[in-house]
Amino acid sequence: MSQEPSSQDTRGEENHRQAQNGGKLDIAPVEAAEKPLPEDALIIIPMRNAVLFPGIMSPVTVGRASSVAAAQTAVKSECKVGFLLQRDAGKTDVGPSDLYWVGTSGTIVRYITGKEGEHHLFVQGESRFQVLAFLDGWPFLVAKVAMIEQPHVETPEIEARFLQLKDQTIEAIGLLPGMPEELVGVVQRLESPAQLADLVASLVDAKSEEKQEILETFDLMRRLDKMIRLLSNRIEVLKISKEIGEKTRAEFDERQREHVLREQLRQIQKVLGEDEEQRAEIDELYKAIEAADLPEEVFHHAQREVKRLQRMGENSAEYSMLRTYLEWLTELPWKHVPQPAIDINEARRILNEDHFGLDKIKLRILEYLAVRKLNPDGKSPILCFVGPPGVGKTSLGQSIAKATGRVFERVALGGVHDEAEIRGHRRTYIGALPGNIIQAMRKAGTSNALIMLDEIDKLGMAGYHGDPASALLEVLDPEQNNKFRDNYLAVDFDLSRVMFICTANVLDTIPGPLRDRMEIIQLPGYTDEEKIEIARRYLVKRQLRANGLSEEQASLTEGALSAIVRDYTREAGVRNLEREIGSALRRVAMKIAEGQAQRMTVDVADLPAILGPQRFENEMASRVSVPGVATGLAWTPVGGDILFVEASKVPGSGRLILTGQLGEVMKESAQAALTLAKIWTGYSLEKSDIHVHVPAGATPKDGPSAGVAMFLAILSLLTGKPVRADVAMTGEISLRGLVLPIGGVKEKTLAALRAGIGSVMLPRRNAKDLEDVPREARERLTFVFLDRVEDAVSYAIGDLQPAQSSE
Repeated sequence: MSQEPSSQDTRGEENHRQAQNGGKLDIAPVEAAEKPLPEDALIIIPMRNAVLFPGIMSPVTVGRASSVAAAQTAVKSECKVGFLLQRDAGKTDVGPSDLYWVGTSGTIVRYITGKEGEHHLFVQGESRFQVLAFLDGWPFLVAKVAMIEQPHVETPEIEARFLQLKDQTIEAIGLLPGMPEELVGVVQRLESPAQLADLVASLVDAKSEEKQEILETFDLMRRLDKMIRLLSNRIEVLKISKEIGEKTRAEFDERQREHVLREQLRQIQKVLGEDEEQRAEIDELYKAIEAADLPEEVFHHAQREVKRLQRMGENSAEYSMLRTYLEWLTELPWKHVPQPAIDINEARRILNEDHFGLDKIKLRILEYLAVRKLNPDGKSPILCFVGPPGVGKTSLGQSIAKATGRVFERVALGGVHDEAEIRGHRRTYIGALPGNIIQAMRKAGTSNALIMLDEIDKLGMAGYHGDPASALLEVLDPEQNNKFRDNYLAVDFDLSRVMFICTANVLDTIPGPLRDRMEIIQLPGYTDEEKIEIARRYLVKRQLRANGLSEEQASLTEGALSAIVRDYTREAGVRNLEREIGSALRRVAMKIAEGQAQRMTVDVADLPAILGPQRFENEMASRVSVPGVATGLAWTPVGGDILFVEASKVPGSGRLILTGQLGEVMKESAQAALTLAKIWTGYSLEKSDIHVHVPAGATPKDGPSAGVAMFLAILSLLTGKPVRADVAMTGEISLRGLVLPIGGVKEKTLAALRAGIGSVMLPRRNAKDLEDVPREARERLTFVFLDRVEDAVSYAIGDLQPAQSSE
């Protein structure tokens, strides 16, 4: 905004320049509100889209905490307030550089607090002022100011302009519908040219910047000239608007209403020159469409939509929606760029550098990348990493992106229950947006991105909002995703060059058709040795950085890491392990920050004081040393675990009592185990009840793999011979005594190793599954393969012959 210089206009110029160079007002605590103001200072309240003029009564609404405090202080101390227009109306944190330095002082006549916490002021404008400097020490803006005196000057030139402005004002009031007739009398009675200029400036429909320019024009003659030009422009607009209304009123009906309003708007914009901005916006959209390298069909569609936009007015409800849609079309990565070159040796180095162990998974990833390198246009499978939390599924995806030079984007699917979150909303809905897939593509900015669909097993079930899992079928099908259609875009988008990788904790909740489109790669968990190595290579360093420590200041001994793994965590992954390492290093950080030490090493003896008493201990001997208890192995979504099966005999009528929140399949396994134990021992149990309990009763349990453990527990109870404490078992049984295969061998084996078990009994038909078990686990465990329950009895209880054959 340009303005003519004067001696008063340039006052405080140096302070103003400093504020524009980034100076911020140091707002003091609220307690400083009681500090008295200097005589030449004013409390300042910023105004977003309004300019107060001298002599004008105006309502003002304040919402910022600092503005509310300023208004309350002014009312309490009965002092004047300065009102300054802020340059950016959308900014909330306002400092001196964000304000114009010429404003109007005024008195708060009335202060009202609304029902919903609004603060409304009625302010009487008094005189202009110019800011000389902003002062510190108050919880609101305070400025040292110079009041602009307005000398009463009567010259023929001013008198002529005064009369012309008065006539124009009366004419404008006549052209405006609904204006009170009393306003004409008020204007006619005014005798002061300055008062008339300020009154008209406050009433005229003009931008805040234009009104601020009027306020900053201290010379009365130039102020009157500006008001005459501004009001003349508005009168011409009103006349044209009235002409258009009179010409079209005769043939006006409901169907023509929208067209007429747009024509009026176009004529007004033409007179004001405001249609130039819209034309520039349309030209930019045309250029963006040309530069986006859109497919031919999409290009023609975009051209048609721009032409529709061109025929609309800016105030049309559909204008903003259509413009946003076109921006989405032009900002998506339609262009097919060459796929990044894949270096298999570099990919192997990155995978080995970022992850310890997981040899088979790394080999499969390298095979996958080798195929992509040799056949870039081939239909590669969608990899899905399945495993417990904390085993490195997401970080594997990040490593693949780094190894292939692709942009990595993650789409979280946990809890997604609306199909529109995958396919997008139709444009007819208010606030419509594309789905998460298209949003990820826009964010990636390339058609060769790597998109990880995280927690795909936690998609919401099909319901009122559609089935998001079914919406993903087209995304993950290599035969279909080259023509993926998002509801918002309503045109085909090619996803065939995107590398999709999925993660899940369990497979059971993934619908069959969706699972069929993915290649499942299991990540069951780590052995204790692998966890210690991962902690040494990655977790300790990461937690040192997170806690502001260096390797010279803190470290953990090998024994401490081993103790944390063994005594404080029992999980398949390493997430809790990292948390415990972080807890230990935070204690070190506190000691160093307090100055109690320069360097600390955490050893085994320090852990109880930092992490508390050990949370896990080897309870095998105490739990299994009595008859009637056997150790089983279970699979859970977060890895394998051990469970104890306890059996007891009480007087009764031969019933089987089951407790421990067992599922239907597990209850049937217990009934089969009891029947087989009766056949083995020959006991009738007519006067006794058998109570089978599986501890951790708050956890639901189900599945047939506890059959062998239940049989040995009941047999041990009936014969009085305990089951070996160092043996864990899994396997389904039949009434003929056969041991049938089960799943989750790797997870169950690692759980047995974590629990300190020495031997694991497995169905013989599961022997082939030991190839997936880490070599250390195979070396540290003794495996016993079972064909029949006799094999389990012989190894776990001892030489015990059946009373009768189970055949």
